[in-house]
Amino acid sequence: MRVDAIPLVRPSLGERELAAVAQVFASGWPAGQGPSGKALEADLTRRYGVADAVAVSNCGAALHLALLALGVTEGDEVIVADYTFPAPAHAARYVGATPVFADVRPDTGTVDPQAVAALIGPRTVGVIAVDTLGLPADYDELNDLTRRHGLFLVEDAACAIGATYRGRPAGALAPVACLSFHGRKGITSGEGGALLTTDPALAVDARLRSSFGIGSIFDQAQVVGLPIPEFTEIGYNYKLSDIAAAILQVQLTRIEELLERRRAVAAHYAHLLADEDLVTLPHVPDDRSHAWQSYLVTLHPDVDRATVATALRTHGIGCGHGTWASHRQPVYASSQHCPVSADLARRNLAIPMHAELTPDQVERVVATLRTALHTRTRAGAA
Repeated sequence: MRVDAIPLVRPSLGERELAAVAQVFASGWPAGQGPSGKALEADLTRRYGVADAVAVSNCGAALHLALLALGVTEGDEVIVADYTFPAPAHAARYVGATPVFADVRPDTGTVDPQAVAALIGPRTVGVIAVDTLGLPADYDELNDLTRRHGLFLVEDAACAIGATYRGRPAGALAPVACLSFHGRKGITSGEGGALLTTDPALAVDARLRSSFGIGSIFDQAQVVGLPIPEFTEIGYNYKLSDIAAAILQVQLTRIEELLERRRAVAAHYAHLLADEDLVTLPHVPDDRSHAWQSYLVTLHPDVDRATVATALRTHGIGCGHGTWASHRQPVYASSQHCPVSADLARRNLAIPMHAELTPDQVERVVATLRTALHTRTRAGAA
């Protein structure tokens, strides 16, 4: 990477996180479900006001465990938000269910409750909504809809730590929620995730399955004698290491600090690009706040995204395509059509967003982007 490069993402990790890792090394228990993991789960439970939290290896694992605990099985249909990384649809496939893709709002990119309602059928058992790129979906409508039809609702809050919806935190907007602590999220341990739930029994099921179906070896090691674990479920190795958990305990205390820095970056972008006709800026409704995991601009149809991206990268500026129209991925071979999602997937461009960006770097990104936009429209590139 060039010395003056501006990466698309960069984690905010420092001496406090290193000190927490050193404490885990000294404890002699770096594996999962140890003291740091238990402390992290308690911190998450308090922060989100849920019945329980289960720390796991990633958000995809949390989604899988959620569907298992909810009893989803072969022949069921799960309605999933289309405009997103396709982890929700993958989770449905993991348990033998069929993902049914719901289109999204054109202004926010979050799942459209009316699209969800139109897809409910006799085989529908639940809905996975997504807080798209850090912006919560319409949970009042979604909770009402799923309750009326007797369906479960899962909140995929992978991108939304720190965001809010009508005064409530993302991660506590549905009876089950899944978080991600991947390297590009608002807080991170490199990899990691959590399942949050208002149902204690669901948490017990998820925790058991996350550890091969035998529960916590750490807990069993505290028992005098020689307890012999019994495998009561077909489980998975989805545990979060205590090293990662210790990092996250520190990161949890920094959510507001890091989010404020991301908000400042987003506000600077919005100010500098306010008069740019070739892009549409992110829209945040008044009743919610954004976690700014990513900053996406929607390009004018005449702009050639690939050549703009090439120009940015040539100048050392990271960028990306945004996210996916999941129904169009070959793995699903879906005959559905989600036109709003497909359009956003064609025209959205991610530009650098992280808490380490300086005002000078934001200005350089915008200046380079403007030049690229006005010299690389489809007509100009022809």
